[in-house]
Amino acid sequence: MLYTQSTAITTRQTLTFAPFTPADIPALLPILSASPSRTCDFTIGGIYLWKDYFMYSRQIVDGTLFIKGVAEDNLEVPAFSLPVGAMPLAESLGLLREQCTSNGIRPLLSAVPADRLDEIRSSINVAEVSELPDWADYLYEIEPMATFKGKKMSKKRNHVNRFYSDHPDAIFEPLTTGNIPDALSFLRNHSTPSPDKSITADYDIMETAYALDHFDDYNFEGALMRIPDVGVVAFTAGEVIGDTLYVHIEKMDHDINGSGETMSSSFCRYMMERHQELRYVNREDSSGDPGLARAKEAYHPVALLRKYNVLLGA
Repeated sequence: MLYTQSTAITTRQTLTFAPFTPADIPALLPILSASPSRTCDFTIGGIYLWKDYFMYSRQIVDGTLFIKGVAEDNLEVPAFSLPVGAMPLAESLGLLREQCTSNGIRPLLSAVPADRLDEIRSSINVAEVSELPDWADYLYEIEPMATFKGKKMSKKRNHVNRFYSDHPDAIFEPLTTGNIPDALSFLRNHSTPSPDKSITADYDIMETAYALDHFDDYNFEGALMRIPDVGVVAFTAGEVIGDTLYVHIEKMDHDINGSGETMSSSFCRYMMERHQELRYVNREDSSGDPGLARAKEAYHPVALLRKYNVLLGA
C-alpha cells in the first residue's frame, strides 16, 4: 500500500533541483525546525557552509525539502539527503526512488541519521545500509559545556583559569557587523592553507570567510574573544534549532593557552541566557581528522550521532 501511494504521487510531481540561495532561507527554516534528528545536516549552516563541497541543490515539494548532492564518503557518487518536511516519509522516499529510476541514478541516501533507520525500513524497501564513521556528530549537554564543572571537565576548567590569569582584561563580544571584520582578519592571519591540511580543512576556511561576509543571511549568532593590545584570539558562530545549539564555526589562536576552551564555555553561557530552551550542543563531526576527533572527545560528548549511507531497494 505504501509503495502504491508513492507511485501515485510521482505521476503528479517532478523533482527539478536548483541551487541553494540566501533567498531560500526563510522557506527552509520552518522545514528544518521540524526535523526529528539533531544531526547538523538539517540546519542552515550544515547546508549552506557545505553546499559547494557536496554540490547540494534543492527542491521543495508539498512542504518537503529534497536535497541532491554527492555521498559524504565519495564525492564522485551522486546521492540525496533524507527528505524532511510535511510529506509522509513513505511518499517522499517513493517519489525520490521513482525519480532516480527515471533518470538512471542509484537511489542512494547519504548522511542518514541513525535514529531514522527504522522508520525508513518500515516505509520502503532498503537494499543496503553502511555506516559513515568519519561523519558522526558530537553531541554534548550544554550546561557542563558552559560551566566545565566536575572532575571530567577539570582540565578544561584549568585552561580557562589559566587564560584569565594570563589575560585578566580579555573581553567577550557578541559578533556584530561592527566586529566581524576583526574576526575575518583573525581568520586570514591564523588559517593559512598548507599541503599538510585536508581538503575539508581548506574548504572550511573559505566557507567560514563567506559565512562571516553573509552573517545576517544565515541567521547565525556568534561571539569573539579579544585581548587588548593583542586583538581577537578566538571566535565562534552557530544557530539554534529547538533545544540544540549547532556550533558551525570554531576558530582560536592555538598559541594562546585556553583561548578555545574559554571561547567555547563563554559562548555556551551566552546562548543559554538568550535561549532558555537549550539543552544540547552539537559541535558537528571530525571529517575523519584524528586530531579533531580527539579534541572533540576531550569535551566528553553524551552521544555520537552516527550517520549512514542507505541504498533504497526496488
